[in-house]
Amino acid sequence: MTQSGSLMPVADVTNAANATSATSATSATSAGAAPQAHAVSFDQAALVALDWGTTSLRAYLFDTLGNVLAAHESTAGIMNLPRAAAQGGFDAAFEAACGAWLERAPGLPVIAAGMVGSAQGWLEAPYVDTPANADALVAGIVRVQTARGVTLNIVPGVLQPGELPNVMRGEETQIFGAFVDDGAEDGAGPADAQRALIGLPGTHAKWVVVQGDRIERFHTFMTGEIFAALREHTILGRTMVTPDRLDTDAFLRGVSIARHKGQAGVLATVFSTRTLGLTGQLAGAQQPDYLSGLLIGHELAGLEAVLAQQQTRLAGHALRLIGNEALCERYRLALTQFGCTQAHLVKQATERGLWRIATQAGLVIPAAGTVHTAHGS
Repeated sequence: MTQSGSLMPVADVTNAANATSATSATSATSAGAAPQAHAVSFDQAALVALDWGTTSLRAYLFDTLGNVLAAHESTAGIMNLPRAAAQGGFDAAFEAACGAWLERAPGLPVIAAGMVGSAQGWLEAPYVDTPANADALVAGIVRVQTARGVTLNIVPGVLQPGELPNVMRGEETQIFGAFVDDGAEDGAGPADAQRALIGLPGTHAKWVVVQGDRIERFHTFMTGEIFAALREHTILGRTMVTPDRLDTDAFLRGVSIARHKGQAGVLATVFSTRTLGLTGQLAGAQQPDYLSGLLIGHELAGLEAVLAQQQTRLAGHALRLIGNEALCERYRLALTQFGCTQAHLVKQATERGLWRIATQAGLVIPAAGTVHTAHGS
């Protein structure tokens, strides 16, 4: 989930990894197809939750224990509605995503996070300023009435104000889902209340500092979008050949160049993608992975510089990664070059986050023995 996320589609940097969908529990459909409800037992259904991004819409049906009973995925993101918004496009996408579930269980509460709450979404949910905790997100929820008569609760994004303001919309839900197993639903946040660093690779990668269950600050790197633009719209793409699989050596070569030879910045190193090809040092099929490594390497070098200002560094740092598994694996490989060997992939952060915010908002009361996890079925 990203705007980036999240909750959001991962740009072509993921394609270079030949990645598949990260949502294996869902059934991918076009914007107009509806989920099938006949195979699901609705006796324990408790919540419908939507991860509604720019180009995709994922719907989850939860039981009273916080487990996912059913999931549905479509291409009906806010910029790809089945018809214009003024002609009921949001309602049409909503019905296609979860209408069949609501027919069977009409009283279920519904929550949504992501770009559906942006200025271009169904109803704008104003940003909550940092530092922001889950309670602040709950207080910022806005509500829209659907044509079915269901109230859709939309989670706000987070704004870091300042001379260079920063925003996220969708990632905040994933972040709070990442700490469910740390007792965060009891308000404790990370178990040791120490600062935690979370990376959310994607079109617009985010690096977020969380402390005491609060999003303190974050940085955005347009790594995925820049990769796609350079590959598709500059001379660098002319000599590239799409690889069948990740070329780890070429990728790590790019990371190393960024780290050790990148003092002049990415604008001074990115042309090496072409010149190494012209001089026979990099085959066409290696160039996409080299460029991917180069850009991710510059991203991590920039992050390292920011951390140094706070008297810390990536080396020896334990952090969490949220996002497409193939892309997160690239970041894990790149992080090892910076001395960070403890990067843990958090799975189902979106589902966990949606469930957590819904329970804190009082939309659903978890049953005794809630496991605080969302297992796809």
